[in-house]
Amino acid sequence: MTRVSRNFSDTVEKEALPAVSADVIFASSRFPNYKIGANNHIVNVKGDPKVLSMKEIVARETALLLEQQNRLSVRDLANKFEKGLAAAAKLSEEARLREAASLEKHVLLKKLRDALESLKGRVAGRNKDDVEEAIAMVEALAVQLTQREGELIQEKTEVKKLATFLKQASEDAKKLVDEERAFARAEIENARAAVQRVEEALQEKEQMSRASGKQDLEELMKEVQEARRIKMLHQPSKVMDMEHELRALRVQLAEKSKHSLLLQKELARSKRVKENLSHLYELDGAEVLGSYLRIKPCSDIAPELSKCAIQWYRISSEGGKKELISGAHKSVYAPEPFDVGRILQVEIIYDGQLIMLTTTGAIDPGLLRVSAGLGNYVEALVRKHDVEFNVVVTQMNGVDQPSESIHVLHVGKMRMKLCKGKATIAKEYYSGLMQLCGVRGGGNAAAQALFWQAKKEFSVVLAFESERDRNAAIMLARRFAFDCNIMLAGPDDRASLGT
Repeated sequence: MTRVSRNFSDTVEKEALPAVSADVIFASSRFPNYKIGANNHIVNVKGDPKVLSMKEIVARETALLLEQQNRLSVRDLANKFEKGLAAAAKLSEEARLREAASLEKHVLLKKLRDALESLKGRVAGRNKDDVEEAIAMVEALAVQLTQREGELIQEKTEVKKLATFLKQASEDAKKLVDEERAFARAEIENARAAVQRVEEALQEKEQMSRASGKQDLEELMKEVQEARRIKMLHQPSKVMDMEHELRALRVQLAEKSKHSLLLQKELARSKRVKENLSHLYELDGAEVLGSYLRIKPCSDIAPELSKCAIQWYRISSEGGKKELISGAHKSVYAPEPFDVGRILQVEIIYDGQLIMLTTTGAIDPGLLRVSAGLGNYVEALVRKHDVEFNVVVTQMNGVDQPSESIHVLHVGKMRMKLCKGKATIAKEYYSGLMQLCGVRGGGNAAAQALFWQAKKEFSVVLAFESERDRNAAIMLARRFAFDCNIMLAGPDDRASLGT
């Protein structure tokens, strides 16, 4: 009987078991977990329940792809099929590796069985029984491995079918994508062609409208010229005669007005002589807007006006109360638009003696050439947002200005502004502190000058190019100020404006 030594395992490892071939590749670094059941059958130990088999993974992915097929776009579907095809290729590669690993396991089991068979002839007794049991276990493993290979072959067949299906689906998806792309390109080309046709039609219509509009304008001009020619043929002399007649009537009316004023002055003078009144002074000048009135001495014994106190008043034509004209202390006074329709009176006081002079009638709005059409002129200016007048500053804050440079007075709807070139001298909105009126004094140029107090600390006297511009500026500024709920007038004239 052979004696079994204590180092039996080492002997078997060194002598009985041949070395494993170097070309054998182990699929796993550990021996598979199993248990031996009844009749020496090997029972697999259940692994982690969370780990799914490859077949289940493929089935689940296929179901997910089929679910998402209806809600994915063509391009996304093609990408999904390509990913599925790549996954199938990966599964095929894994199956090939498993097949190689299975073959290596068969080789390993065969070598192990051969080693156990050679060991079986060398041992006896209980060790021999153990070796036979180990051989039975190896044979059972070989049987289980064969069964596993069958399952792998079946899985491989299914994977190949799935790969074929996914490949065909991917090709169909690519084909569908190409068809959709071609259809989209065709639609884009059709849309571009339609847009081009619309643009051509619009251009043609625009050209036709331009041609027709030009033709209509030419026809209209021809009709207007023909109408003018017909009018000149039929009524040229009548129109010219009416214009000459109207001009002659205006001249006659002006002359009669002057003659009437002279007669009225002579009548007043004769009345004063009859009443034994000393006739020392008289008012000289046209009593119309655009002119000026001057106190003229009529006697050699008349005191010098520079030594007298002078005050001008305005009286309503209906015999109303006398209103003082603030600041009118000179021997010359130029009526302003506010004086139209009123009688002017001046009081001269010398050594306690009072001499009163009164205009023969109310101030006329103007029959002279300088004032004709003032109302229409102002109405035309009201339509503008800002009106400019060329002026010369003769006085600033009560100080005479020697310079005669041209300034520009802007009369706007909300404010007035005085500029010299690009520099702004004064700019103020209409307010209760602003005053504007004709110059109350100033000599022969009084009819062309006005007084403007923009604020308490700034006032100027401006000379205009004509009497018409001066009166238009006053009327326009008061009109715009009234639109802003401001009563624009001279000193102490607001009560008169309210009457």
